[in-house]
Amino acid sequence: MRYGYWMPVFGGWLRNVEDENMRADWDYMKTLAQRSEELGYDLSLIAELNLNDIKGEEAPSLDAWSTAAALAAVTKTLELMVAVRPTFHSPALLAKQAANIDHISGGRLSLNVVSSWWQDEAKKYGVHFEQHDDRYARTAEWLHVVDNLWKQDHFSFKGKYYEVTDSILQPKPVSRPRPFLYAGGESEAAKNLIAAQCDGYVMHGDEPEAIGRRIRDLQERRDRLGLPPMKFGVAAYSIVRNTEQEVKKELERITNVNGSAAGYKNYQQWLAGTQLEKQVSLQDYSVSNRGLRSGLTGTPDQIAERVAQFEAVGVDLFLLQCSPQLEEMERFSEAVIQVLA
Repeated sequence: MRYGYWMPVFGGWLRNVEDENMRADWDYMKTLAQRSEELGYDLSLIAELNLNDIKGEEAPSLDAWSTAAALAAVTKTLELMVAVRPTFHSPALLAKQAANIDHISGGRLSLNVVSSWWQDEAKKYGVHFEQHDDRYARTAEWLHVVDNLWKQDHFSFKGKYYEVTDSILQPKPVSRPRPFLYAGGESEAAKNLIAAQCDGYVMHGDEPEAIGRRIRDLQERRDRLGLPPMKFGVAAYSIVRNTEQEVKKELERITNVNGSAAGYKNYQQWLAGTQLEKQVSLQDYSVSNRGLRSGLTGTPDQIAERVAQFEAVGVDLFLLQCSPQLEEMERFSEAVIQVLA
């Protein structure tokens, strides 16, 4: 099992807690990334939103790509999984930018390809927003251009959304044959795209049985295409305590839903902009990415048992969230990662 975590570029993950003691600034990101390597974490996911979905639109939100470039220069082992939304990036320019960061990091860059959901953010930043399946059609074409530019020179392509002529990209990425591509999504359009063009499938939090079904589904789609096996990751919110009573107290603190909080403004728009297999309650939404459904909350022994259940259904990677992040990541490392290593 590999253990990754979400870089808190929004200043936290709780919509009902205004100040989580995790600043959305460079100093905190640098400190967290460097400490996480010492604690045994393998990867950090750097989300890409120009507005703050967690704390409200007026709150700070760090840029994903400049943050990733800076982190690449001050870390040594951490994989940097940077979210990228095709509607916000030219494929040729992003391929060039990503290749450069891959060199800075020594081959530690990967991409988490996201087909967007937030219509208001796109409007505020002057980006055209398309309907769900159209966004995935754009993403498929975008990935085709990026992949080919990473692998060959004098590449030409003319499609519905993008056109490049005799394009050259040098230097090529360090990673071979290309940087690893993750993506997530639960619609048919998303799953077909991911099976055909990506290397890893990352999922919202859920119980092991449900995650196992999704893994089998993607594996079958992948097998039908004659492609090699994928890697599978799942989001999880972690709470490690010595007693169940302490766990319950912390759960109550982070799910005390305040529907008037700034972070809940986009709840209905998020539901409207995505296609999920399960309905999401407002309490689910109080913690990002349905993380509590994964059940990594409990005593060290309980969490170790839960990790084993996820391993048994084929999960390769956890993408953890916690609050306050540095303190809780240290606690999780000591109680779980170092014990199970």
